[in-house]
Amino acid sequence: MQKKKKTKERILQKLLHRYRLVVLNDETFEERLSFNINKLNFALILMLASLILVGLTALLIAFTPLREYIPGYTKAAVKNKTTDLAYKVDSLETELNKTKNYFESIQNVLTGKVSATEIESDSIIAKDTSVNKNLDLAPSKTDSLLREQVEKKEKYNILPKAVSKTNFSLFAPVKGTISRSFTTEHKHFGVDINASEASPVKAVKDGAVIFSEWTMETGFVIILEHTHGLISVYKHNKNLLKKQGDLVKSGEVIARLGNTGVLTDGPHLHFELWVDGYPVNPQDYINFN
Repeated sequence: MQKKKKTKERILQKLLHRYRLVVLNDETFEERLSFNINKLNFALILMLASLILVGLTALLIAFTPLREYIPGYTKAAVKNKTTDLAYKVDSLETELNKTKNYFESIQNVLTGKVSATEIESDSIIAKDTSVNKNLDLAPSKTDSLLREQVEKKEKYNILPKAVSKTNFSLFAPVKGTISRSFTTEHKHFGVDINASEASPVKAVKDGAVIFSEWTMETGFVIILEHTHGLISVYKHNKNLLKKQGDLVKSGEVIARLGNTGVLTDGPHLHFELWVDGYPVNPQDYINFN
């Protein structure tokens, strides 16, 4: 017990033993600075200096742009902005894919990338093989009366904003006789108009040319995009007078009627109208006689 006590006292004496630190002039050996210090004080001063250094470093990193250089650290504003941009990019990609698929579906048919067995003659829509043939799709009596009433009211309303023929009218692409009418049963989503070969084919409404090329099945084809989601399609032309990207006016000549393509049996124009991706009967809105 006495040894332990003496050992502690000896260690304490060493810690408290005072030393004199002197700073001398190297040439004259003149004493410039001196102070007394012991080991305990030196250790305490060293610890205090270390704590101050750590604290200053933490403050410097926390309240200056230096914190952004720390791996894995990102400030809240940057995180929020990154999240918003990610949502916007995702939305833009979705809209871009919808638009891309829409135009690819049209171009694939017109350029012959889709086989004729998948498409009805002159149609722009592929057959839907997923429909269950056992379903009873016949309309009820109530549905038939409602449809008849709506058709009478909306006969000339090809678009939601078009409430009458006075504020929305379509120019006849060509005058002639209808040899084949619009029919959904046979997937013929347009009308065939017989007329003299090389007759002028005119734009039904102001718009822009989005397709103007030769196709194997339907010959020279030109497609116009109009306002309110309206698209008009002109097939089997003898030659085309407008190219993709051109702007046209209602009644302007865009092609010459012909007999081109595999799916044709004489000079005629196959004409289609589409609204928001759905075909409509052109005879409901245009007088071809």
